[in-house]
Amino acid sequence: MRLYGLGRGDAMGDEVLYSFRAIGPMDFDVAAQQTTPWEWFDSSVDSINPSQANLKQSSPGQIPWWAKISFHDHPPLVFWVQHVFIKIFGENNFAFRLPSALLGILSVYLIYLIGRKLFSAKVGLMSALLLAVTVNHVFISRVGLQESYVILFFLLTLYWFLKSLTDPRYFIVTGVALGLGALTKYTTLIVAPIMLVYLVLFYRKLFLNKSLWGGVVAAVVVASPIFIYNLMLYKTVGHFDFQLSYIFGQHPQVWQSAPGKEEIGPLGARVWNFIPELINSNSWVLLLSFGLASVLSLSRLILGKIRLSRSKAFLIINLVFLTVLVLLIGPTRRFLAILTPSVVLSISIYYKNMLSHKNAVNIILAGIVAFEFFYSVNSQIFYYPKGREVWLYSKVRYENYNWGYNELKEFFDMELKNKMPELAFDSKYQFLASQQEKSLKRARELGFQPYPVLIVYDNLVANIPQLWILDRLQVYHGWPVIKAEDYLAFGNKNAFAQTYFIKPTDNVPFKNLPHLSKAADIVESDLVARGLKPQILKNKRNEDVFKIYKF
Repeated sequence: MRLYGLGRGDAMGDEVLYSFRAIGPMDFDVAAQQTTPWEWFDSSVDSINPSQANLKQSSPGQIPWWAKISFHDHPPLVFWVQHVFIKIFGENNFAFRLPSALLGILSVYLIYLIGRKLFSAKVGLMSALLLAVTVNHVFISRVGLQESYVILFFLLTLYWFLKSLTDPRYFIVTGVALGLGALTKYTTLIVAPIMLVYLVLFYRKLFLNKSLWGGVVAAVVVASPIFIYNLMLYKTVGHFDFQLSYIFGQHPQVWQSAPGKEEIGPLGARVWNFIPELINSNSWVLLLSFGLASVLSLSRLILGKIRLSRSKAFLIINLVFLTVLVLLIGPTRRFLAILTPSVVLSISIYYKNMLSHKNAVNIILAGIVAFEFFYSVNSQIFYYPKGREVWLYSKVRYENYNWGYNELKEFFDMELKNKMPELAFDSKYQFLASQQEKSLKRARELGFQPYPVLIVYDNLVANIPQLWILDRLQVYHGWPVIKAEDYLAFGNKNAFAQTYFIKPTDNVPFKNLPHLSKAADIVESDLVARGLKPQILKNKRNEDVFKIYKF
């Protein structure tokens, strides 16, 4: 469920913003509204902001060492891991999604270990079964986002923390896991107050244990790249990275937009949207099971029929802190995935403790697992889901869409195979010029043939796949790529022996901006007048998705 057809869905979301930079790795993604320190420090161009004119270096393109140990908007670990996988498997969807899938599988094992540690082997096994098949965790394991990493390091930290309560030597390993979580995404740090509250309530004597403070030191040491990066960034430009500057109310002029922050809305709207997004992110059977388990367990606790053990208190603390976190950052489907391990653990405890008849437990659990399996396959694996949305498949399925962008990438992979650009545009930044020169040097060593080609594209190519398919060719490999309106103003068209013009058909999304296509329409009309006919690319559904003119 996590590995089958992993690369076939088009890369249309934030996963491209990570994987594009992971190729280098390089903190640059052609975003004019959110520039990066690499751009600020590149003295081959004018300063991005007049107030930061002091950033220009005496040597062109000299980026300080500390600007390379993290990224302006996120900690570096996801980029580093994806870089390794891209090096091994190539620049493709499978490569940058595979780490998420593998970590998702490991998370299933970790929830088993945590369930066994807190309650029993049976609870651990039930939890693992549910997490293995529930749609939100399958979804988050099949995309190259950070949340699969976040869940893995969150669970890993909790597991070693639970072991530390009986053997404090494990606090050092707990600190290492926490530090790795901090290097993944700042939201992983929610595990720190969870552990702190649990220690204050039940294990205060451990605050006197040297191993606990050794674990704190270990976490700081492992996470040191983000501390060094932010301290140097503040010292140099007067603000922290994008995430921390937002938290501390800094508003740097170089970041004119705040992707992911502008859409979350006020707290009231987040609370209002929490339940609807929870329904969109999970199957109704899982949510019904969780609701039933919560209500009945709470009523039995109030009536005094069960006691609140330390293990159950630990689970409640987790759920409370994670819910608060989701409400603070916004209840989007990817963020709600961090709740799923605690949800399946709660369900497993209920079915283990509330139903006394073993056969009834097995039948009900088997029914839930079977439905979740079908629901996830229907949502994530099938191109065409069966039945009605919400009841038989989830809205969490965008990475399975096939708009034809993968086919467009395959087209250029074949057209440019064993070739290198004979002509290239000058780079705005020295670090880009250096990157392209490395690529060209390697191509020459491999004996690739020079190819004088120009790639022209319609603005209606969606910007995220444009970044992955077209900008990647130019930024990392030097192939000349321009928009249709720039092509019309381009004065040296004859320098290129071959030109490709790409225009989406009506089946490709984001066709609601017709004013952006005027230049492309002019180019296409001219090509048609010359008698040229396009090559039609089809997607896996046999739909016409792109027209490509070769001239």
